Amino acid sequence: MDPFYDPSRSYDDNDADGPFGAFAAPPTAPADGDRSAPRHRFLGLPVREPFGIPAGPLVNARFCAAAFAHGFDLCVYKTVRTRAHPAHPLPNIVPVHVDGDLTLEAARHPVRAGGAFAHPLSISNSFGVPSRDPDRWQPDMAAAVRAAGPGQVLIGAFQATRGAGDLVADHVRAARLVAETGAPVLELNLSCPNEGASDLLCFDAELVRRIVFAITDAVDLPLLIKIAHFAEDAALRRLVAMTGRLVAGYAAINTIPATLVDDAGRPALPGRTTSGVCGAGIRWAGLDMTRRLTRLRDELSLDYAIVGVGGVASADDYRAYRDAGADAVMSATGAMWNPGLAAEVRAGAAGSAGSAG
Repeated sequence: MDPFYDPSRSYDDNDADGPFGAFAAPPTAPADGDRSAPRHRFLGLPVREPFGIPAGPLVNARFCAAAFAHGFDLCVYKTVRTRAHPAHPLPNIVPVHVDGDLTLEAARHPVRAGGAFAHPLSISNSFGVPSRDPDRWQPDMAAAVRAAGPGQVLIGAFQATRGAGDLVADHVRAARLVAETGAPVLELNLSCPNEGASDLLCFDAELVRRIVFAITDAVDLPLLIKIAHFAEDAALRRLVAMTGRLVAGYAAINTIPATLVDDAGRPALPGRTTSGVCGAGIRWAGLDMTRRLTRLRDELSLDYAIVGVGGVASADDYRAYRDAGADAVMSATGAMWNPGLAAEVRAGAAGSAGSAG
């Protein structure tokens, strides 16, 4: 099935002409035929099923509206900035060939990429967090907010730009700009490997605390923070202990960074040494972080939400994350190639509820 984001086209072309595939036209009927009242709540908001698409492939309001129409009830508008920022040139998405899990040890060595897309699918995610100017993305994000139906939520993702002045102040300005669109939930991206895999902001707990405190002091909306996989329990515990009473929740994970090479050992993404990898190969890491965040929530007597992300390609994957403690689950790669995934998840959840009854 053709993905709704076309990897053969540039980010700007997808923004201008997409979405593609099944997302190019709305479904002829609701994704699951069910118009019942929402059965769940997420951050105090009613949702039909706490499943959706994370920051990344939903690059504008048309993509978000198509995702809502296909039954993805939690949709994250792609990360925006306080100023325009270009995307990396093509290629951005190439297949990554992983035998099983892309462990942290495996990611320390070159990983083969390129060729044909095949399931189970892992891909590169190498965009560089592009953003249009706020004068363009604010009205478009507002349109995405309006596209949400009953029991659906648009989440506005944002980040600051390093080197653009005071980092804390730029985060606050970005949060305010997103809040002005009417987005009911904010997501702060602290985990993009395209801006330095060894220097992810989420690993600096003290700076994150300062940023989160400033944002929550300025904007009265639920704030999620998107984090990477933490290799050390002590570092994750420190971050949660310092921010767990300030944020509404944690979304984990983004990607696992790796050096991608072609069959000849040359860079698979010319001009870029490292790219984030997402898809089936990182499912283990998303589940691992969900379990650890669940354990810390109990140990520290906190009540934050957990959004599990990474390698979700089936209703069974969704259930595995929910069983691990996730309050919501999101799929990027799986949803891109399977626009019917939300319907499958809803059907599986309805079947489980029926069995339990």
